[in-house]
Amino acid sequence: MSLVRVHNFSVSLDGFGTGEGQQLDAPFGHAGHRLLTWAFPTRTFTQMGLHGEEEGSAGVDEAFASRWAGGIGVEIMGRNKFGPQRGPWADEEWRGWWGDNPPFHTPVIVLTHHPRPPLEMEGGTTFHFVDAEPAAALTQARALAGDLDVRIGGGVTTIRRFLEADLIDQMHIVLVPIVLGRGERLWDGLEGLEQRFHIEAAPSPSGVIHLTFERRHHAA
Repeated sequence: MSLVRVHNFSVSLDGFGTGEGQQLDAPFGHAGHRLLTWAFPTRTFTQMGLHGEEEGSAGVDEAFASRWAGGIGVEIMGRNKFGPQRGPWADEEWRGWWGDNPPFHTPVIVLTHHPRPPLEMEGGTTFHFVDAEPAAALTQARALAGDLDVRIGGGVTTIRRFLEADLIDQMHIVLVPIVLGRGERLWDGLEGLEQRFHIEAAPSPSGVIHLTFERRHHAA
């Protein structure tokens, strides 16, 4: 069966994956882009059009960032990652943060309590807006992905819900050396998570630590 994976998801030292006060001009709230400064210099993020002032390869960081797309057939994301709106869709002209050609190039399932017709974009990305619990959303995603893997793209609540449902096989979390103090925390309610995964840590010269989680396979 295909794997369920998380890649390149950054959290602060105190566990926050986004800051407080998310809005159109501040998609990561008061955190700004501080959680992603490690990624901007990587070739992978540059090719995705998600770069800051510096561009180019970045050694260890590039090695991890580049695993984002390989073997992925579909992404599942929360509505917060797609856009800043809440409640009923007051503006269906909103087409996501990424322009006319989003970097996914696969189907994307957007979890929302307000389903709407699919949105076809350039480059092979189609957003499907569904109201579903994690297990049901994963079933739909696998139907779209074929034999390829499913990526859980975020945000914080979406990843946490899939972890709570024990549906994630592999996970790459980037520990960024900042303290946010407020926002959305990834690890809340996940006590004992380390018992379900084999965890390895790889430090980077950029100052971040790449944590990889691999599901433990217990004998029957």
